[in-house]
Amino acid sequence: MTPELEQTIQRLADIEDIKQLKARYASACDDDYNPDKLAPLFAEDAIWDGSIMGHAEGREGIREFFAAASSLVPFAVHQVSNPLIEIEGDTATGQWFLWQPMVLGEQALWLSAVYEDQYVRVDGQWLYQHLKLNIRMLTPYEEGPAKTRIIEMDV
Repeated sequence: MTPELEQTIQRLADIEDIKQLKARYASACDDDYNPDKLAPLFAEDAIWDGSIMGHAEGREGIREFFAAASSLVPFAVHQVSNPLIEIEGDTATGQWFLWQPMVLGEQALWLSAVYEDQYVRVDGQWLYQHLKLNIRMLTPYEEGPAKTRIIEMDV
């Protein structure tokens, strides 16, 4: 096997590993924001930046944040798509689109956002270093974005 082919195979394997990381993240979020499944997906010094949805730093801070999330968001379906992943050694970046029907408190909402992720490989495993959620739309089901593109929130 040529060195170029080995590099290509490694790059594709890294991209697939990061896709699986995002899939595990979405699945854990849809499992009542399970903090015991979510926290291990993040590096020890990671940042979770959810814009108006909240902010947490460090793996344990992220665990605590998500432990409280299911009481605020009793229903969510994270549908992620359109990954753009760039690998640079043991770091990587990713952009994903998010479409998420959800309930916040007692209000049914549509959420559309873009994830801007930074990843780091630790002991051969890809983890989140920084997950940033850029909200494009957060609107009540009954209104839609024509009336209210982003609702007011007290987080």
